[in-house]
Amino acid sequence: GNYAFQAQPVGFPGEPAVTLVQNQPIVQEGTLWMPVPPSIPNCPPGLEYLTQIDQILIHQQIELLEILTGFETNNKYELKNALGQRVYFAAEDTDCCTRVCCGPARSFTIRIIDNLGREVITLQRPLRCSSCCCPCCLQEVEVQAPPGKTVGYVVQNWHACLPKFTIQDDKRMDILKITGPCVVCSCCEDVNFEVKSVDETCTVGRISKHWTGFVKEAFTDADNFGITFPMDLDVKMKAVMIGACFLIVSLLFTNI
Repeated sequence: GNYAFQAQPVGFPGEPAVTLVQNQPIVQEGTLWMPVPPSIPNCPPGLEYLTQIDQILIHQQIELLEILTGFETNNKYELKNALGQRVYFAAEDTDCCTRVCCGPARSFTIRIIDNLGREVITLQRPLRCSSCCCPCCLQEVEVQAPPGKTVGYVVQNWHACLPKFTIQDDKRMDILKITGPCVVCSCCEDVNFEVKSVDETCTVGRISKHWTGFVKEAFTDADNFGITFPMDLDVKMKAVMIGACFLIVSLLFTNI
């Protein structure tokens, strides 16, 4: 398209500022970032990237300390587009006591930043029940974009044998449903969670846990996930689907 090129300073804490130009890829410390998109009216700042993609690949970074000691550290993730360009960087923000005492059931805050160093999405998961035996207080994640502005929720639904979730907007109206397989096993194959319309008659997307091989699966808890959604889906709901992926990871793959 005919975009107006606009230089923008960018920098992370402790790093020198870099000048970015819209519609051009950015390389920072060897990492290729997705080009800075033009601003879009009524789009939360930082979510403009999501208007240009229909899938996201999430790669958990391998933590050497966890491999050597088994000590759970704050997890970090790269979120990339289909070209392998980094769209966002995500980092968990929980204290050591919470990680050690609560494990996979712990509450968490995940902060997602773009290549301008802005925190554009915040995921808040409160401490709630982790068992399907207590259907009155199941898991949920609040998605904020930007931080402090709620755009939607991911709510776990009770079911006797299937992992099920509902994506809601900021007014708690149901928008999409997510259904996983009866047996969640990632041995030698991908695990797919279908994203469907509210009446569950139409599949509109998918959240997948990708098989990463025997060595990585056995010796690390670093996983790869993929999210697909319609290109024209509301960017706020795309952000909430990212939150849904992290909730599914924490509940079913015990590595967050």
